[in-house]
Amino acid sequence: MGKTVVVIGGGAAGFFAAIRCKEVNPSYEVILMEKTNKVLSKVKVSGGGRCNVTNATFSNAQLVKHYPRGDKFLKKAFEQFSTEDTINWFKRNGVELHAEEDKRMFPITNNSTTIIDCLLNKARKLGIRIEKKANVDSIEKVGKEFLLFLGEQKFEAHKVIVAQGGSNKIESYHWLEALDHKIEAPIPSLFTFNMPEENIKELPGVVVKNVQAKVLTTKLKTVGDLLVTHWGMSGPAILKLSAWGARDLFNLGYDFTISLNWLGEKSEEDARGMFPLESSKKMINENPFDFPKRFWSYLLSKIEIEEDSNWLSLSKKNKNKLVNLLTNDQYKVKGKTTFKEEFVTCGGVALQDVDVTTMQSKRCEGLYLCGEVMDIDGITGGFNFQAAWTTAYIAGTLGEPSFAKL
Repeated sequence: MGKTVVVIGGGAAGFFAAIRCKEVNPSYEVILMEKTNKVLSKVKVSGGGRCNVTNATFSNAQLVKHYPRGDKFLKKAFEQFSTEDTINWFKRNGVELHAEEDKRMFPITNNSTTIIDCLLNKARKLGIRIEKKANVDSIEKVGKEFLLFLGEQKFEAHKVIVAQGGSNKIESYHWLEALDHKIEAPIPSLFTFNMPEENIKELPGVVVKNVQAKVLTTKLKTVGDLLVTHWGMSGPAILKLSAWGARDLFNLGYDFTISLNWLGEKSEEDARGMFPLESSKKMINENPFDFPKRFWSYLLSKIEIEEDSNWLSLSKKNKNKLVNLLTNDQYKVKGKTTFKEEFVTCGGVALQDVDVTTMQSKRCEGLYLCGEVMDIDGITGGFNFQAAWTTAYIAGTLGEPSFAKL
């Protein structure tokens, strides 16, 4: 009788691990168990429905700089399966990827269904058994084998690959804790900032390029594009800040003040040098900062400068107010918004409990981990998926380093 490998979790990491496992060990029965009635749901909604598969950062030393947690661990993992390997894997399986200006990579169809179909078709072709509504309640190790309990059902497995994804509930990790794993408390990582008291949310959809964002009373600082939303602020600048500051912002109770330099990393002196002080044009029509017009109008009204006044007549007091606003505009944050389908968590199984060369648990022989169930998370831009592909590929190899890349 052939051996059975159970993969827990029907997301990107789960499918990739199952596929790799079946390719390496064709005689094994590979069963993928998903607790809900949908597989690859996060793949479907990611990147606005286009699926941001990876990022065109080909230096591993540079790549790991995009992971607030797990960078050293991933540096070793990426030596086994890199961004380039991801691109080549999808190409071999009929999916071409393309890079955008910001290095995010998508299927050339710009449709996440392309990635879903690729993984589903590959799994079916290999004969991987997919079980939906299969929620693993607990696992017992009996000798070298595993017993998986799913309500009234019981499964036996030779090896288990855990790819259940991240969760914001500590209870989701109790069964792994019962197997002697240390769990870093899970908290949200990528989220938008709510600003219930700020008028700027009346400009939803406005994007300001290259903004520097800081959280006051901390050392947190990022630069990126900023999106105004109905609730407050989002976009890469804010999402990166939320990722790097996940634990700090949690400890602050999501109640803090941010300072924004709308000119990126330009100084007050730089800002003054951009003023067209000889212009007799109306200020609303002479915008030297390339801001969206609605946003420029908002800034002028915020410091009570008349839109119809001209630069030539700008008083010293108003020049100072404008400089301060451009380089140190402050907003009160009270709360966060995490979009359920796309949430990323900081926390999970402590990396000290995982062998990076195989993704096998150091606490439970025969149990492998991959993806966000571990204390790994990246910023927005395809980095979380790349960590998923890499760790899943290694986990699916089941500690058989002699196998060439397939």
